[in-house]
Amino acid sequence: MPRTPTPPPAPAQTARDHRDTRARRRRRATATGAALASVLTLTPASAQPATDPATTAHPPLAFGPCPADVPAPPQGDRVECGTVRVPLRWDRPTGPAIAIAVSRVRASGTAAERRGALLVNPGGPGGAGLSYAVTKRAKLPEPVRRAYDVIGFDPRGVGHSAPVHCGAMGGLFDRPGADPIPRGAAAERRQLSALRQLATDCAAGADGALDALSTAATARDMDAIRAAVGEGRTHFFGVSYGSYLGAAYAALFPHRTGRLVLDSVVGPWDWHDFDVRQAAALIDQRRRLFRWWAGDAGRYRLGESAGQVDAAYRRARAALAAAPVDGFGPAEFDRAVYRALARTERWAPLGDGLRDYLRTGSVAGLRPTAPFDGPASRNYEAANRVVKCADGPGPSPRQVIADVRALRRRDRDPVLVGLEASACAFWHHRPRHRTPLGGRLATPPLLVASEHDPITPLVGARSLAATLPGARLVTLRNDYAHGVFASRGNPCVDRAVTGYLLAGALPATDLSCRGAGLPAHEGP
Repeated sequence: MPRTPTPPPAPAQTARDHRDTRARRRRRATATGAALASVLTLTPASAQPATDPATTAHPPLAFGPCPADVPAPPQGDRVECGTVRVPLRWDRPTGPAIAIAVSRVRASGTAAERRGALLVNPGGPGGAGLSYAVTKRAKLPEPVRRAYDVIGFDPRGVGHSAPVHCGAMGGLFDRPGADPIPRGAAAERRQLSALRQLATDCAAGADGALDALSTAATARDMDAIRAAVGEGRTHFFGVSYGSYLGAAYAALFPHRTGRLVLDSVVGPWDWHDFDVRQAAALIDQRRRLFRWWAGDAGRYRLGESAGQVDAAYRRARAALAAAPVDGFGPAEFDRAVYRALARTERWAPLGDGLRDYLRTGSVAGLRPTAPFDGPASRNYEAANRVVKCADGPGPSPRQVIADVRALRRRDRDPVLVGLEASACAFWHHRPRHRTPLGGRLATPPLLVASEHDPITPLVGARSLAATLPGARLVTLRNDYAHGVFASRGNPCVDRAVTGYLLAGALPATDLSCRGAGLPAHEGP
């Protein structure tokens, strides 16, 4: 799920320049491969590698100071970090090892209140989770903070855990980027060529480790973390991709799965199928956004009807495609739209930015604060593709183009920047099987979903719940955002999830909670 680019090579680049560039890429690939095959350290010593986290004794994980990019928790709490060593490939336990960076904020309650350790994951794939123990814990209801040590971690390939990089990723970070919507056969061929190059860049960057950076491997790392912190069961909260990771853990370790909260649920499909479903949902969400902007025509000045706003939007996108502004073109525009569609509190700033561009030509209100080609973003985008393509069979190039055409028939300007698994059509490692999710022997989980979430559509939660015996689904009705528990401020949702985490009691049936609806207009 996307996250904003280096300029393309100058036209006068010489053959020697190209040779030097290739040499630099080979050196970067070698460095990345070495990072993946070595043990990265934070501060303290780490737990030792294990072939099976359940049966191998682990010394206690030695916690100490955290890296500088981990924020300080609220006053009275303390965050501490350490590393757990795990095999790069779990089926080769004596082979190269990597270090998984782990963070912890201890429970604030009494010993009688304590329920264990709650591992948390913010999503992705590619999302760094070391800071999430601090940022998410601060939003959790107080009884949950009192009951659980909150454990964050950077999944393998991400952040401080042997980060993977894919170089130029087929031009993904060019400024301006290529138009994500291919119009015509020639543009489709160019898009497939870029995807092929992205796959080649990732194969070079991962240096033979493409098969090792999968969700299943990360789930095994989670069990190693569980063992290293001395817990008998893994209690887990995961949002978005984190729901997929939690379901994969339950499939591998059903007898060690504790209370499992899966929020904003990824459906049990191949990643490319999920991405296409998401793109269709984004079309519906954007129509809602157009109606909402039209409801405050005085502020946004985009039109008094959804149709007029639609026309203004397309006029702006077409103008940026024809004449990008300071490296901001249609790809950058679509990424800004994707991000805004995920959370309704971002709708007003996007509308202000669109208005200002149409009136003055400035893209300042549309441009993200963090650069798309910054180090964290480059790692996120690389890990995202590497994990998705390691999790199961990818689409064929023919299927990629067929799905893009189908989305264009729904809307001539679909938001396609989330079709990340399309690169799997050319991946150098081709898994035969999809990642198993859930299991009949695992503790029944609690799923949470927003009725109109366009990033992880509600149908995904319903589909996954149907495969998990005893699961319950809490749906926040009349809500339009991604991320629900301890995020939307809904007492009904938060009460249900808190009760489950504290007592293990699922609702008797699926639960429907009333949301607040779309935000009220605030004026200019």
